[in-house]
Order: sequence, then structure tokens, then C-alpha cells
Amino acid sequence: MDFLIRFKEKSLGELVAIAAGGALGAVMRFSVSNAVYVWLGRGFPYGTLSVNFIGSFLIGIAFILLTERLTLGSELRAFILIGFLGAFTTFSTFSLETLALLQQGFLIKAMLNILLSVALCLIATWGGMVLARLL
Repeated sequence: MDFLIRFKEKSLGELVAIAAGGALGAVMRFSVSNAVYVWLGRGFPYGTLSVNFIGSFLIGIAFILLTERLTLGSELRAFILIGFLGAFTTFSTFSLETLALLQQGFLIKAMLNILLSVALCLIATWGGMVLARLL
């Protein structure tokens, strides 16, 4: 029920901004991930790890800039934070790929993916926030 209340609080402009940002973020996720797979191969979920790391870094920067440094409209914040970065990062894909590794018997690769994804993305988010505060 809380979700419906928060959803109703969003203006039509914010909802359109989220949808537009989500479309762009999804296309960018696909493009970046595939470029990484071309570069590094598909033996490990490098593409997903890369977009999660990049997205975590960018959300750290964007959060600080959009909440502490810049006065921008709620539509632009929604476009960037919820739409674009929400669609760009791929936790659901991370989960699916990790489960596939486990089901294929690649326990070490699955654990490595979990460890690297969580640790690197937390570090990237923190690094983005630190960098944004220095700007």
C-alpha cells in the first residue's frame, strides 16, 4: 500500500522522466555490457559486473550532486537516479547469472562474482560520493 501512496505522489512529469531515463539506461546497459563481453569474452559475467560497478560509481556522484550541490527539478533527479541509473545497473541480471554459474557447478566463479559485485560496487558508490563532494 505504501508503494501506491508514493506512486500517486509522483507527478506525470516525473513518471515520464523515469520512463525516458529507464529506456536510455537500458539501452546504455545493453551497449556497455556487450562491448565488455566483446573485449573480455563471456567466460565470466564481466559485462554485468562492469555496468554494476560503473552504475554504482555514477549513482554515488549523481546522488551527491543532485541532493547536496545542485538545485534541479524533481523530474531531472527522477530521470537520472530512478530512470537512467535504475535501468543501467543490473542487479537482477547479476542474480540470474550468478544462479546460472551455481547451477552449472561453477561454485568458485559464482562466489567470486558475488564478492566482486558487492565489494566493488560499494567501493564505487563511496568513491563517487567522495569525488562528488570534492567538486
